[in-house]
Amino acid sequence: MSKIIRFSKYFVFAAVFSVLIVASFVFGYIMHGGFALGVDFQAGLIQEVQIAPTAFSLRWYGVSSATLSFDRSNLYIVVTGSGIEGRTHSFSFTEYATIGSLTRAMEQQLEELEVSMTANTGINSQWLIFSSLGDPYLNNETPYIIHYLDPQSPPIDISEVRNSMAGFGQGISVQSLGIPSERRFMIRVEDQDEGRITSDDVTQFLEAYFGIGGVAVLRSDYVGSRFSRDLTDQAVVLISLTLLLILLYSTIRFKLQYAAGAVLAIMHDAVVIITFIIWSRMEFNTITIAALLTILGYSINNTIIFFDRVRDNLRIYPDHSFLDILDISQTDILSRTIITTLTTMLAVLSLFIFTSGSMKDFALALLIGLTSGVYTTLFIVPGFVYFWEKRKSKKAKKKLAAA
Repeated sequence: MSKIIRFSKYFVFAAVFSVLIVASFVFGYIMHGGFALGVDFQAGLIQEVQIAPTAFSLRWYGVSSATLSFDRSNLYIVVTGSGIEGRTHSFSFTEYATIGSLTRAMEQQLEELEVSMTANTGINSQWLIFSSLGDPYLNNETPYIIHYLDPQSPPIDISEVRNSMAGFGQGISVQSLGIPSERRFMIRVEDQDEGRITSDDVTQFLEAYFGIGGVAVLRSDYVGSRFSRDLTDQAVVLISLTLLLILLYSTIRFKLQYAAGAVLAIMHDAVVIITFIIWSRMEFNTITIAALLTILGYSINNTIIFFDRVRDNLRIYPDHSFLDILDISQTDILSRTIITTLTTMLAVLSLFIFTSGSMKDFALALLIGLTSGVYTTLFIVPGFVYFWEKRKSKKAKKKLAAA
């Protein structure tokens, strides 16, 4: 038999350390007044914007209706109306390489269309920004603004966007999306008085900082308070159901004390992640819930492997004490635990380094959870099972003595 590592020496120390983590969680929760909830869990506005200047604007003065749409190579205007068969006017960015030639062709083909040029006419047509708000209907009252972004434009730091929204009040969070040169940001605004905040309010603050017409709204969604409550309830139910199913599975496959140890393990890992989230003031949103559930699944896998090894070693070494069995089992799975965890961490670390915004927070939460999972598997789970078995053994001896 190879050398046995005596993990059992540190069971008490690990228990004290974990109690301190729980105490830190409670203290942090009270001191900070709860989680830094994302707008997913409270009423508010979610708006995706791109800091980009205006290329030109369009007005439609025809009796018929006109709808604008894009793809990566073309701009389309579809004209429909009473007694008019739908006509699609296509303008290729390859044929009309500059916005000057593009807008001239649009005005020549459509007499009812008025184009107001803002940018230099020599700008590349392929730099135009494609809005994801749907196909807009053109009219003569509100001009439809089309933006552009030069690929060589300097990136905008997220701190500038936060500064531009500083006067909006509390409950603002800003996240960077994509690569820096794209200048895309996700802005989340808490709305305590439901319906008070609109997309135009956010745009006005941004344009006051970056210039009129310098902000393209790519997406705008409003999350109502009812949806927020439903999402919170669903998250609680989902995590509770996960714990219950793991308890049932572990009880059927092993023993009740093993099942209780498995549930304790994943609850411990969840508390570690939540404690980190509270003290780092990371936004608590649906991405956080996804990270928690991911760690719960990863942690229970390590725990189940440990229990399998304990069960096998109880048959292989029937004369050994239960504490020795735990140490032997931990030593047996140590290399596997370290290798699999480090391999997973490399992938997660890549996410953390090369992404931004919510994905970066997701990766960071996973890194904390993976580290906690190793600690839990090595010390918390075997320590809990050992003290349960020890107490059970004492009760059995008392009954035997009484008999």
